[in-house]
Amino acid sequence: MSGFGYSDAKALIFDPLIEEIADYTLNAKIESAEAFRIARYVLLDSIGTGLLALRFPECTKHLGPVVPGAYLPGGARVPGTRYELEPIHAAFNIGCMIRWLDYNDTWLAAEWGHPSDNLGSIIALADYISRCRISEGKAPFLVKDVLSMSIKAHEIQGVLALENSLNRVGLDHVHLVKVASTAVSTAMLGGNKEAIGSAISQAWIDGASLRTYRHAPNTGSRKSWAAGDATSRAVRLAYMTIGGEMGYSTALTAKTWGFQDALFQGKTLTLGRTLDSYVMEHILFKISYPAEFHAQTAVECALELYPLVHNRLPDIAVIKLTTHQSAMRIIDKKGPLHNPADRDHCLQYMVAIGLLYGTLTAEHYEDGIAQDPQIDRLREKMIVVEDPLYSLDYLDPDKRSIANAIQIYYKDGTSTDKVVCEYPLGHRKRREEGLPKVREKFEANLLTRFPKRKASEIMDLIMDEERLLQMPFHEFMTHFVI
Repeated sequence: MSGFGYSDAKALIFDPLIEEIADYTLNAKIESAEAFRIARYVLLDSIGTGLLALRFPECTKHLGPVVPGAYLPGGARVPGTRYELEPIHAAFNIGCMIRWLDYNDTWLAAEWGHPSDNLGSIIALADYISRCRISEGKAPFLVKDVLSMSIKAHEIQGVLALENSLNRVGLDHVHLVKVASTAVSTAMLGGNKEAIGSAISQAWIDGASLRTYRHAPNTGSRKSWAAGDATSRAVRLAYMTIGGEMGYSTALTAKTWGFQDALFQGKTLTLGRTLDSYVMEHILFKISYPAEFHAQTAVECALELYPLVHNRLPDIAVIKLTTHQSAMRIIDKKGPLHNPADRDHCLQYMVAIGLLYGTLTAEHYEDGIAQDPQIDRLREKMIVVEDPLYSLDYLDPDKRSIANAIQIYYKDGTSTDKVVCEYPLGHRKRREEGLPKVREKFEANLLTRFPKRKASEIMDLIMDEERLLQMPFHEFMTHFVI
């Protein structure tokens, strides 16, 4: 008998895509030193971003046990807090924190997303399982094991995103988080290949939430906790499967009732490349600004223009924003913006803040600053146009640019130069420039929650790669308990 209630003689054969993901999750050995190097930065960046989110009551109101008082001593710990929770809801807590400020990593393809969302499930399970194993005299997960699982989750979500556009059928990208997190969570719980395939089939059968909460007129804070919800559901499905729940062999391809026919307009789901470590190696960091990633280069352009224009704002006639198709579909917004979730997905708002203040922080999306009438006056002067070459380079696997340009025209007929930025600071093409900034961002985020001495100790640990990789994960998590 297998470890989850099925006879090996009757093992299910799943849709080929599910089989390939299950085999990769269980059996792939990650050999890329670059992938592990970047995964270490992703881990610290994600935890740091989560710590920063604890400054915002709209985030913290979601944290803690789902039922008041339902703590679990010895459970999964939530960084920056004293919460110890069962791992299903701990995954929600951690995933919610990481995603809240729209400041964690990003992947752009036919589908968009934030693969570090998966760390909600990975961190919660790794801490909980490690603490259980230690109590039983068994070996815990090491930080290196967690990085390996993170690389695999990034790869599953990111490669699925290369050619499968859920947004084109109105579905949200966190579904791919759920699929990836379900796969790695089941593996972490000791599932064999059939168990992983069964759990993945359950994740696809769950279906996907609608994207409407990311777009006008319904843009709202659900987009900040949706990934936490996906990672939580993934851990739940993994536990159910390990407990003996069956899988579904044609969850994707069954005529009429499978995912492809029922929710994907009959299109065939594909893996855009062989699963390895490509996504982690090419992941995009949000380093300087908590802004929807398609606007990152636009904000860089705005800040370059700030010294030239901030004293001439009343003289501006037109602000021309040149961008790519994806930005126009997601963040080209006119009219009223109702809440921070609306504002951090508005290209014009982010550019206006950059031109007005010479910076962009999470606080700039809050109601107090949003009431500044200069913001909407600038937005009204903006026109947004697509450059077809920008759109082509966005999808080119050798480029994957996220280009934006800004040119400002004054009432007297003069203008600034057209300022162009093709690759944001967090792009792979700017790695050596960007990674030191990731460290600085992490340290700044630590200092929002911990005393200077404690933050310094954590920084020393993070920068000692060999010590970090071999550290038991539950010991690593101890550093983030308040």
